Amino acid sequence: MKTIDIKDFVLAFVRGGNAEEAAVSAGVAPIRARLDGLRLLSRRSVRRRVERARREAFSQEAEIRAGLERLAYGRVNDAAALAFSDEITPAMLASADLYNVSEIKRVKGGGVEIKFYDRQKALERLAELNDREQTDRKARSLVEAIYGSAPAEGAVPDAVSGDDEDEDDLSGED
Repeated sequence: MKTIDIKDFVLAFVRGGNAEEAAVSAGVAPIRARLDGLRLLSRRSVRRRVERARREAFSQEAEIRAGLERLAYGRVNDAAALAFSDEITPAMLASADLYNVSEIKRVKGGGVEIKFYDRQKALERLAELNDREQTDRKARSLVEAIYGSAPAEGAVPDAVSGDDEDEDDLSGED
């Protein structure tokens, strides 16, 4: 009688959107994974955890997206101004927007060498995020369609729905 780690299930489901794979990640035998994964998703408490985890992931993804967009589309004017300055002061550095700069160094002869983050890589990562977001939307639509066509929650037997708020384990028993 092995219990499923609900936290592992939720994280794996949010990452991949597949209940069967998430159940395997959480410790369910592959032969029982599909059924147990769906049983877990039928629990109100697990669905709430999934939504909470999705909101947190969305918040983190939004920060990552903003940073990547800034790298991909950000201006380099302040860095260029520093490169062409005869003398760089601490005040100039403090007020400059150097988000896109990966490295600044003085070279022999009094010049300044500035290296920028790779805009192409930032654009590639943004494209990956967009693809993942589109896949997530499709998976969410499928889950909503499934829940929309399911019988009312009160009509589902307790043994199947497992909506007990305090119960976060699913035993391997039939």
